[in-house]
Amino acid sequence: MPALIHIPSTRVTGELSPAGQRPGADSGDPQLSTLPVDTGTDAQAGIWECQPGGWPVIDRPNTETCYILSGRATLTDDATGTTVDISAGDFVVLPPGWSGRWDVVETVRKAYTIF
Repeated sequence: MPALIHIPSTRVTGELSPAGQRPGADSGDPQLSTLPVDTGTDAQAGIWECQPGGWPVIDRPNTETCYILSGRATLTDDATGTTVDISAGDFVVLPPGWSGRWDVVETVRKAYTIF
């Protein structure tokens, strides 16, 4: 039987493991840090942090949901040209097939799931 997964707030707000530059970055130096969580399934979950920079996303293969814990970024939707400024407290869903752009303005930390 699967066990409950609990991450104390001190781990959510504390140091994360460095994971290098965001692949595909075309502006800034968006260095990543992560705290992945083993869900026991194909779904991915955890805490993700990224320093300022930007990158395109082309035809996303999966769904990501994220809750922004801190920082600021702008998301641009290629289909509509809409830009959305996101910050602490915002919830975002990026569906399969989504294309657009992330531009991190102030280091962003988010809790995420990818499935």
